[in-house]
Amino acid sequence: MTGENTIKQALRLGQSIWCDFLSRDLLRSGKLDVMIRSGVRGVTTNPSIFETAIGKTSDYDDDILKMVREGKKREEIYTALTVSDVREAADVFSSVYRESGGGDGFVSLEVSPVLADDEEGTVTEAEQLAALVSMKNVMIKIPATKAGMGAVRKCISMGINVNATLIFSRQQYRDVAEAYISGLEDRAGQGLPVCGIASVASLFVSRVDTEVDKMLAEKNNADLQGKIAVDNARGAYMDFQALFSSVRWQTLESKGARVQRPLWASTGTKNPAYSPTLYVDSLIGPHTVNTIPPATLEAFLSAGTVSHSVCNERAEMERRLNELEQAGISLDSITAKLLADGLVAFEKAYFSLLDSIEAKGKTLQG
Repeated sequence: MTGENTIKQALRLGQSIWCDFLSRDLLRSGKLDVMIRSGVRGVTTNPSIFETAIGKTSDYDDDILKMVREGKKREEIYTALTVSDVREAADVFSSVYRESGGGDGFVSLEVSPVLADDEEGTVTEAEQLAALVSMKNVMIKIPATKAGMGAVRKCISMGINVNATLIFSRQQYRDVAEAYISGLEDRAGQGLPVCGIASVASLFVSRVDTEVDKMLAEKNNADLQGKIAVDNARGAYMDFQALFSSVRWQTLESKGARVQRPLWASTGTKNPAYSPTLYVDSLIGPHTVNTIPPATLEAFLSAGTVSHSVCNERAEMERRLNELEQAGISLDSITAKLLADGLVAFEKAYFSLLDSIEAKGKTLQG
């Protein structure tokens, strides 16, 4: 691995590094091309990312003004701008998609956050977005709510690539994997091919430590701080290994189905006392993706440590999770809160961006 950067070293161990950001500047400046040459193999987006890209720059103003003059509503403008960026990014990643045989090179686009508890509405919007983008290397992001699980299953059965997002708990992860496998079984039952469909299960990492560490500090327990988020993700990877080595899965695999890879999200370090690459270095292994914000990506390239780490410390992991429970801290309660908070944050970002688009339109029109 001498001479290879950390991104390419991670790929040798089975992990694809994606960038957790997208903007017109990233696309048009050539920065995304530089990332691809360094080994980045995909991009994820969400309403917060687009709020930054569209709402806080002037890069989209001409398009906003044009669409306002055409009489388009703010929701229509949001969809047009995000679909355009995602399609352009997917085109840039098309060579990665081809070279990987359809295993990588994906760009993710999220359904509207207001649909989080609307299974039918989510499926309808996923269909519409997939048709608007019309690129094989695009994944539609669906939050892992109860309604979202049903939507994931339905979309997979329809042949839509899915990024199941806002996963915080191992139970959520298992439910998402079940939805994926069931969706493929539904599809096979209709006599349709299961090859060529891609999915990832996005488990959010750093936010778990942010919440758990607060509660540990209140109990003067420093030993477990900065440990539980990685333990939680490693536990989900154990679940992945069990689910995707079962006889049930092997039946689908024999028909050409691909595993649904765990994707580590929220991997920027929020506590300055921790290594900036903690949530990257600790979760490298086969059949995984880590989507990394640009600043963390730079840190990983300059000072990351690459090893097959996702299976490390399994006995210690179980011990720490037991200690957490004995300390009176419920990881299930924390992850449920994080899901609720995440849904609120994305909805807030979405409406903030809609307001920004509306305000920009009025200002630009004079």
